[in-house]
Amino acid sequence: MSEIEVHPVRSNNEENIFLTFPWKVYQGDPLWVPPLLPERKKVIDPERGVFFDRGEAEFFIAWKNGEPRGTICAAVDPPTNRRRGSQECVFGFFEYLPEYDVFRALVERAAAWARDRGLDTLYGPWNLDYEDSYGVLINGRDRPPALMCGHSPPYYQEYMERCGFVPARAQNVALGIDLSEHIDRIQRAFRVAERLKERKEVQIRNADFDAWEEEIDRIHFLLDHALAHLGDHVGWRRERLASTLEPFRKIADPELILFADLRGKTVGFLPALPNLNEVLIHVNGLRYPWDYLKLGWWMIFHPPKTMTVKSMLVLPEYWNTGVAVMLYAELLKRILDKGYTWLDLSITSLDNPTSVLLAENHGAEIYKRWQVYHLPI
Repeated sequence: MSEIEVHPVRSNNEENIFLTFPWKVYQGDPLWVPPLLPERKKVIDPERGVFFDRGEAEFFIAWKNGEPRGTICAAVDPPTNRRRGSQECVFGFFEYLPEYDVFRALVERAAAWARDRGLDTLYGPWNLDYEDSYGVLINGRDRPPALMCGHSPPYYQEYMERCGFVPARAQNVALGIDLSEHIDRIQRAFRVAERLKERKEVQIRNADFDAWEEEIDRIHFLLDHALAHLGDHVGWRRERLASTLEPFRKIADPELILFADLRGKTVGFLPALPNLNEVLIHVNGLRYPWDYLKLGWWMIFHPPKTMTVKSMLVLPEYWNTGVAVMLYAELLKRILDKGYTWLDLSITSLDNPTSVLLAENHGAEIYKRWQVYHLPI
């Protein structure tokens, strides 16, 4: 029987093996969107990664017969654990070939790391960011994932459940709407929104990029209050939110980043971004210098035709006032006017049914599902 050894990443060469290992797992998978290596290097760098401002992480490679066969990251996020009253070890960058003994060795190494720090549960997978590559893909392998959404082979779910991992919360889903096929429902949304505007004092406005810091403050407030009802809501530190949003500032159209204001108070937020995964799927994670040339070519000649929405935030006291409908209808109108043909809404949780119901009422359908897991250790 081959011996498996799981060792921490200690050198630049091992870091490169760790970061490029997914290319072994997903070789030949037409739905996989390679992660951007320059960004991944930043994420795992203790000097540059935002996670390390609040937590500790270590990265491991599983070796079998002298060859890398899997990777995992074990991390602790003390502020989040204090807020939840938990002792969880976050795990992520969890990639492995279809060898269950390698999978078990990686899990056991992460569990040992966690126990050494007084932690009692593995929670994930997440890649050091609760919004990045969320969970294990349960179903939806007929089209590539949208921006920031994960992808995994079918055996990942099988191995997780075989090992004793249990769902940590309701599944998260991506919904999609073909804007050309549901024009009747969309037009009906426009009519409802117009009637609501006549009775409400709500103003739908563009994001003001010239007042970026003030807009970050508004989004931060909405995140803390609009999602507080979710059982595993962890909240955002403002600096982490600012760092997360900064790259999107360069690609976002302010006319598609919408706020709802009522008597001078911001009560809702609905942003849409170009689904850059339509381009990134072709540029190999910018692994080599010539991949940057591919990126430029695709962005010029084949820009994204899909928009993706990552969050709709409405303060709880305005949930039944039509604010969400007005935001959604205005966004659909603007997306259609700009020539986009498909809208992705991801990722939202099934334990947040209002967003799912609103989208389904306008023709959206669930096309992907992911699961995050717990494992008591």
